[in-house]
Amino acid sequence: MVRGPLLPRGAGSILRGMIVELGHFALVLAFVVAIVQTVVPMIGAQKNWRGWMAAAEPAANAQFLFLAFSFAALTYAFVTSDFSLRLVVENSHTLKPMLYKVTGVWGNHEGSMLLWVLILALFGAGASWFGGGLPERLKARVLSVQAAIGVAFLAFILFTSNPFLRVAVPPFDGQDLNPLLQDPGLAFHPPFLYLGYVGLSMSFSFAVAALIEGRVDAAWGRWVRPWTLAAWLFLTIGIALGSWWAYYELGWGGFWFWDPVENASFMPWLIAAALLHSAIVVEKREALKSWTILLAILAFGFSLIGTFIVRSGVLTSVHAFANDPDRGVFILIILGIFMGGALTLYAARAGAMEAKGVFGMLSRESALVANNVLLAVAAFVVFIGTVWPLVAELAFDRKLSVGAPFFNAAFTPFMVVLAMILPIGAMMPWKRARMGRVMKPLWGVLALSVALGALVWAVQTGRSALAPVGAILAAWLVLGAAVDVWSRTGRGGLASKAGRLARLPRADWGKAVAHSGLGITLFGIAAMTAWQVEDIRVAQVGAPFEVAGYEVTLEGVERVQGPNYISTMAEMTLARNGREVARLYPEKRDYPVARMPTTEAAIDNGVLRDLYVVIGDAQDAGGWAVRIYIKPFANWIWAGAIIMALGGVLSLSDRRYRVAAGARKQAVRDGVPAE
Repeated sequence: MVRGPLLPRGAGSILRGMIVELGHFALVLAFVVAIVQTVVPMIGAQKNWRGWMAAAEPAANAQFLFLAFSFAALTYAFVTSDFSLRLVVENSHTLKPMLYKVTGVWGNHEGSMLLWVLILALFGAGASWFGGGLPERLKARVLSVQAAIGVAFLAFILFTSNPFLRVAVPPFDGQDLNPLLQDPGLAFHPPFLYLGYVGLSMSFSFAVAALIEGRVDAAWGRWVRPWTLAAWLFLTIGIALGSWWAYYELGWGGFWFWDPVENASFMPWLIAAALLHSAIVVEKREALKSWTILLAILAFGFSLIGTFIVRSGVLTSVHAFANDPDRGVFILIILGIFMGGALTLYAARAGAMEAKGVFGMLSRESALVANNVLLAVAAFVVFIGTVWPLVAELAFDRKLSVGAPFFNAAFTPFMVVLAMILPIGAMMPWKRARMGRVMKPLWGVLALSVALGALVWAVQTGRSALAPVGAILAAWLVLGAAVDVWSRTGRGGLASKAGRLARLPRADWGKAVAHSGLGITLFGIAAMTAWQVEDIRVAQVGAPFEVAGYEVTLEGVERVQGPNYISTMAEMTLARNGREVARLYPEKRDYPVARMPTTEAAIDNGVLRDLYVVIGDAQDAGGWAVRIYIKPFANWIWAGAIIMALGGVLSLSDRRYRVAAGARKQAVRDGVPAE
């Protein structure tokens, strides 16, 4: 009777142990394969040995499969609560909901780094799957550089951050995951962010491969654009999800704090946006080659800087995964090797990247250059503000903090100017333009935008100019994008124009949608910042009070037992003109295992406003501390981000910008077989 039930449990423990050990072994094999993929194809490309170059594809696929199995094994350990693994002990608990058992895999330093290299290998394998039209030598070098990045980070994992380390005596239960990470928004935010972060490695690999080869042409610009676009798209979604999570989960009422880790994802996004626009000039006009290569290097460089910030502990952040200087030094060495090597190669090959296209001061090329400069300088401003506290402490022994006032004052002007030139630049012809002809269809848009801003100014009383300026820029971007699309339909009747509109390339639609999304986000930020109402007070149960025309009543507070937490939950009603508008249930949760409280805001979402309620602590004199925000147009911020991402999807689906599109013909012209 005693031994019967123990046998299956023992067999289950052995099975879990085998799967975990196989996952560890697969991680080691991926490291070995990455070394082979780094060395063999590169030598083959240099010596023109086709057999050696051909090794790149199976190696890239094998590396991805090994890492996929390793990641699956670690996920299995979390799902089955295998507390023989130290990582599971430190980041899981048997009472935790299944969703958070899975997200616990990447809700820590070691597991997130395994996800990092898995995505890196996925992009490398993707280049082998969809790069059939790439010249053999370029493809071999791209996959070799991609594998070299994998070698560096797999070494980092195996020697400093091994997720498969065991504990001598497995405990009966774990220490639980950080309660702030036990949220659906954080289930999807890191994977999307990593797909963007790590996806920029493909742009870097293409840039380094082109430098080694000593040639950058229109075909290269066409090949690198889809990978950059995919990375930018995922990064947009990841940043938006993180902002949304911060808004509703942290209970502070904001959507962006200019935190070092937030900035670490924002800087690559800005550089990737500049790279996308710069690659267009390379593809269409074979100009800005040197600048485009530099942006490709810097985009991934800022991703590595972000990895360093998150994992070194040199800058304090609520988002940081680790606080280990030794790991930070390892990542800093990786950053130095890849960025130093790429920039040295860039300097050596600069003379080989001569621009063929010539363009005037007024042209689409010039507008794209201005776009690039604004985005790059904006990223540099964010970088300076992010690292300046560290520089001040090391160089001047002073502890400083750089907050929102600096970033808002230094960063905002660049975005305003960028929004002003986007519709004009989008309608300029290549090579040479006449401002009068470009502005002819845009004068009406400009007048309507200014009128809308004037209306907003007239409606609001005693407020700042932020909301009217935001309204003008938003209308200018959205209406300008619409005019740009309509102008591409040519002359003719409405029916013929509609037909041509439906047949427009998806990249044109994608550009218009993305620019419109940016306008909507800018208006949401401006309107919410300028018009939000905040009320902080001690509320008595049953005693109504007024906030910005809403009658608010704290109906009661009770203790609620959750699956792995104890909640203090309030019930609050908000009424307007005697009619109940919303009934909200804000919480303060206490996680006994993690010994950490969290604030759960209650939000009544709307198209035109959010009602945002937070419950605080009980007061000695009676009543409860409450915070109430009325946030106009808050959801427009994330709606605009979703629309921007949709624009990226539309552009990515354009057959002209798929990796192999047009590449096979170019390969044949170069005298290199495509396969």
